[in-house]
Amino acid sequence: MIQSVDFSHGLYGRLRQQAGNDWQDYVAHPFIHQLARGTLPEAAFRRYLTQDYLFLIHFARAYALLVSKLHTLPEMRAATASLNAIVSELPLHVSYCADWGLNEAQMAAQPEAPETMNYTRYVLDIGHSGDALDLLAALLPCVAGYAEIGLRLLAAEETVLTDSPYASWIRNYANPDYLSGVQAAIALLDTVGQQRGAASRFAALSDIFTTATRLESAFWQMGLNAGQQR
Repeated sequence: MIQSVDFSHGLYGRLRQQAGNDWQDYVAHPFIHQLARGTLPEAAFRRYLTQDYLFLIHFARAYALLVSKLHTLPEMRAATASLNAIVSELPLHVSYCADWGLNEAQMAAQPEAPETMNYTRYVLDIGHSGDALDLLAALLPCVAGYAEIGLRLLAAEETVLTDSPYASWIRNYANPDYLSGVQAAIALLDTVGQQRGAASRFAALSDIFTTATRLESAFWQMGLNAGQQR
């Protein structure tokens, strides 16, 4: 099973590098550092979990849209595998949330935060207005970014796993099965990029990727803000 991912490789690596400080703001957000140390307020994490449930529903819709935009059966299979992973993740997410006193009905009844709406509708808008390559550029910051965060946290000296309420979340995104899916998504981006002229479209793709990255940071901040409310 895969134990790591080369995040610097290929089109994804170029887009990640071009995102610059925006990428570092995302993968090293204060929400992440507090989560690593086990000091993140529980209210912040509950807010994140609830909104992440709503986010995943729209993310699954975006992957379903991606399947419809791909041309070959191998590409469709790859995207469908990602879609199935997200749909399969939802019951696990619900089960995990139950440990935090959140049931599915409660989460489904919650209004979407502006940050959730901004992010998910942006991705879906890119998918509807652009092609498969545009949509992949909008999807990859989440898919691969979470793997990078999980691996970084497992390797970080500040990370506390013993008796931490966040240990299982950290381990989940460095799980070999998850990493294998991430590697497949990065490979799909390369394949579609080669077919659809990524080199000549790099500036536009970079704008999409970096915008999605900023929206990821805003999503972390949304959770952190909930932990700071009195």
